[in-house]
Amino acid sequence: MAVESHIAPMPPTAFQDIARQITDEVGKVIVGQRHLVEEILIAFFAGGHVLLEGVPGLGKTRMVHAFAQALDLEFSRIQFTPDLMPADITGTSILKETPGGGRTFAFQRGPLFANIILADEINRATPKTQSALLEAMQEGTVSVLTDIHQLPRPFSVLATQNPLEMEGTYPLPEAQLDRFFFKSLLTFPDNEDLQEILSRTVGAQDARAERVIDRETVEVMQHTVRSVVAANFILDYASRLTLATHPENERAPQSVRENVRYGASPRGAQALVLGAKVVALLDGRANVDFDDIRHVAPAALRHRIQVSYAGQAEGITSDAVIEDILRHVSAEGI
Repeated sequence: MAVESHIAPMPPTAFQDIARQITDEVGKVIVGQRHLVEEILIAFFAGGHVLLEGVPGLGKTRMVHAFAQALDLEFSRIQFTPDLMPADITGTSILKETPGGGRTFAFQRGPLFANIILADEINRATPKTQSALLEAMQEGTVSVLTDIHQLPRPFSVLATQNPLEMEGTYPLPEAQLDRFFFKSLLTFPDNEDLQEILSRTVGAQDARAERVIDRETVEVMQHTVRSVVAANFILDYASRLTLATHPENERAPQSVRENVRYGASPRGAQALVLGAKVVALLDGRANVDFDDIRHVAPAALRHRIQVSYAGQAEGITSDAVIEDILRHVSAEGI
């Protein structure tokens, strides 16, 4: 039987103010990448996970650590390598001696038992180890032998991924990709940002994000997201956008029918609506509009759309497909 939550939602303006403070604190550590900080913020308060893609050295690890500091949550970093085994991240049962001289098995927790997990270079590990994250990301639990262990709440995986064309990488399984709420792309800093990075990092002082909120406030903010109103016409729009990613759908644009192997799952539609709810709160509103859906569409759908081999050969990306879908699918349902 479900237990009714008695947490009172936070006023949208209070949510907006706290989110701005978090962004400012992370900005003390990370130069630029404002869109990326926002997408991490959206996914986290929606209760989801984020896949961060970019070449090494762009500050992905530093950004996630700063985010955990601002939220005052337990942080754990896992470096994924080809020899990493599933038990290395989930934990394992070990034999221990009891005070009476006997022996018993006790569970030794792995690094997954934290609030914010940085899965660094996740696609350098083998598919077997990548799959060990599936249960944790979807259910918030870890199964070892016959025992199920509950992970702490809140729980969010922020995984970094190198571009697939780089040597020594393994593509993530489609089932695991779908469990990421957003896929966010890091861009190389421009000249001005690069100078600022040098100014901040080559001196004696190392910037650090200060705590903005505590665990209880995080829980309130995540609960507040669910209270934001998404009218039926918003749900209809999110549904039609998702269906338009499927090449067999009669209303899919020509670019989808010609260049997409398969489209987004229902999780993609959920990410559109939940992400849009957070965007509304960041704007100080308690209701979702069409622009909120459009705002999160690239991050919510780009990893859930598989471009065909012919499309890839033509240089067509999932982001280009999403852009065409947003032009093609009318908010009014025509």
